Amino acid sequence: MRRIIPFNQDWLYAPADLPLNASDADFAAVCLPHTNIELPYHNFDNADYQFISTYRKHFTLTEPLNGRRLYIDFEGVMIAATVIVNGRRYGEHGGGYVPFSYDITDAIDETGENLIQVSVDSTERADIPPYGYVVDYLTFGGIYRDVNLRYVEPVHIEHVFVKTHDVLTAQPRFQIDVNLHNTGEHAATVELKAYYMDDIESDNRIDVSVQPGERRTETLHFNELLGTFALWSLADPRLFHASVALSYRDDNSYRDDRIDVQFGFREAIFKDDGFYLNSEKIQIVGLNRHQTYPYIGAAAPVRLQRKDADILKYELGVNLVRTSHYPQSPHFLDRCDEIGLLVFEEIPGWQFIGDNDWQALSLRDVQTMIERDRNHPSMVLWGVRINESWDDEQFYTTTNALAHQLDPTRQTGGVRFFMESQFLEDVFTFNDFTNGVRDPLHTPHLITEFNGHMFPTKTFDQEERQIEHAHRHALIQDLAFANPRVTGAIGWCAFDYNTHREFGSGDRICYHGISDIFRLPKWAAAVYASQIDPLVRPVLQALTLWTMGDRSGGGNDPLVIATNCDYIDVYVGEDNKLGRFLPDREKYPHLPHAPITAQGGNALGVWGRGYQTLRIVGFVNDQAVIEQYIAPDGVPRKLELTADDDAIHADGSDMTRIVFRVTDDYGNRLPYATAALQFEVMGDADFVGENPFSLIGGQGAIYIRSRRTPGLVTVRAESLTGYKQLQPVSVTIRIE
Repeated sequence: MRRIIPFNQDWLYAPADLPLNASDADFAAVCLPHTNIELPYHNFDNADYQFISTYRKHFTLTEPLNGRRLYIDFEGVMIAATVIVNGRRYGEHGGGYVPFSYDITDAIDETGENLIQVSVDSTERADIPPYGYVVDYLTFGGIYRDVNLRYVEPVHIEHVFVKTHDVLTAQPRFQIDVNLHNTGEHAATVELKAYYMDDIESDNRIDVSVQPGERRTETLHFNELLGTFALWSLADPRLFHASVALSYRDDNSYRDDRIDVQFGFREAIFKDDGFYLNSEKIQIVGLNRHQTYPYIGAAAPVRLQRKDADILKYELGVNLVRTSHYPQSPHFLDRCDEIGLLVFEEIPGWQFIGDNDWQALSLRDVQTMIERDRNHPSMVLWGVRINESWDDEQFYTTTNALAHQLDPTRQTGGVRFFMESQFLEDVFTFNDFTNGVRDPLHTPHLITEFNGHMFPTKTFDQEERQIEHAHRHALIQDLAFANPRVTGAIGWCAFDYNTHREFGSGDRICYHGISDIFRLPKWAAAVYASQIDPLVRPVLQALTLWTMGDRSGGGNDPLVIATNCDYIDVYVGEDNKLGRFLPDREKYPHLPHAPITAQGGNALGVWGRGYQTLRIVGFVNDQAVIEQYIAPDGVPRKLELTADDDAIHADGSDMTRIVFRVTDDYGNRLPYATAALQFEVMGDADFVGENPFSLIGGQGAIYIRSRRTPGLVTVRAESLTGYKQLQPVSVTIRIE
């Protein structure tokens, strides 16, 4: 039967192009996912990762083939990979964002030791998307996603696609399209059947003859769900599973294959007047996500991928993420399914369309992306146009036709930057950088980027700029809510990211995020978080440092507060009430939870008299539910150290983020605190990051990576320079 063997451990790595006869002593031991070089979080040259490296692994089979075929499956290698197994060379795979596989059966020694070697070219090659011209992000390098060995029978299932129908009626149903492949030398008559939730069998069984080398598709139907049915929604993302089983007789023995798939029942459609999920109109409030991280590039394990989805959904409160500008990790998408976060996924590229060979790779990316991800209920839109490219009728007619052929259940979009672009897709997806919302020429219309490079903002920028940054995000979302012909707006972007010298700031970071590169929030993040239902989580963030000299002209008038509360009370000192304030409906008439503008911030005459503690109390249904204090002196009082996870796995690749901040007495980050922190790791784990670390914006993060030994790991941090009042802190993590 089918067996999937995780293949991430016990690799050897060399940052050089080494021959097959190179000694193992020239390599270092690593686990996957792996970046070809760990880098500082900023101030590095993209040329640093552009080299050819070599990965090697010795292995024996964990079980005999018994007539089965053996494949090696790579989820992602950046940017081109040449695989050699026991001296047999397989063709180069170009492209780092989609999976690929090789049938290595004929090269395998079933009883002895085998050697696989992978040459990884991480140079920014013009013949492979997204390159060919300048690109506003970095691709990094290495075998940065998972690898598996896959045992399958000569006749096996390649793909399954669950298509749901009539989910809003009293007779919901679904079908499973099953792609079969006969890799053997003889025809075989196979029996196909399927199961839903383990015990409900498909309405039909199929006996079909599959010829040698043939690929064919058959369909199994489920027209009676026997009450085991619920809709997948944002608030209640119900997931179900089905299994497809194949069996046939070969040389007097039975052979079986089985594949499981998770899916959901939902109807998602963009209409001229909005986006509808299960017939409910939903305003899209989204953010773009790059898959890269500080230090490790894109080589993030399962835990970090899932954490990003949680940050977007629970911390930032958005309902859709655009995977700019390429297919992203299956682990990230799985988590989007589980928590109810919509996804708009697109093919790799940025502004440039290459020659015929380049376009052939792009079409392959369309096909591989859709075949990999079309069972995700979170996936609602396929991006089949190179981001911000010029029109190309022949190319984009082809990409759209291919997408609709592979998945007739979903619509297509194509992100462009000019309104007069030829509209070939189902949804007009548009990057609107006008500091407003342009009235659509075509519908359905979805704003896929705004703000971004128009107003990059750092966590340590002057107060006025940070307030304006938050305002611009609130304004565009408000205008999108106001226009019934706009289905929503996806802000650029969720997190700061590393980029090429032609873009970004002097340290080669694009400070376009509403959170920094460590996924830590700027004030603009509170605009999104404050759209969360206050009964789910009340949010209140004052957009001020509560100082005299951080604004032009001085003072704090007006105070701006991002909140989902009905109203707030503002106090300066213990008893001096500045007033009660309501959401600013004059400035943001359509946003569900408008920021509050509190006038009179200078009315208590703080000039020359010293500051007192600022206290803000938020009310929901006339009950005080949240409050924020800001200390009057702004002096660093505490060093905070927190780990995202209490425990991680002892698999050699699992990681958790450790966040550190310098705060006032009440836990407010102090962006001008510039202490150098020294870290000490006690236990069997690896430190990933900079040590010492010079604080940026009063905060930062490093990571701890597990090794292969269970136990306790303690991370200790202390301030090396200044701030002697900051006591050392530590956090302990279990390696399980």
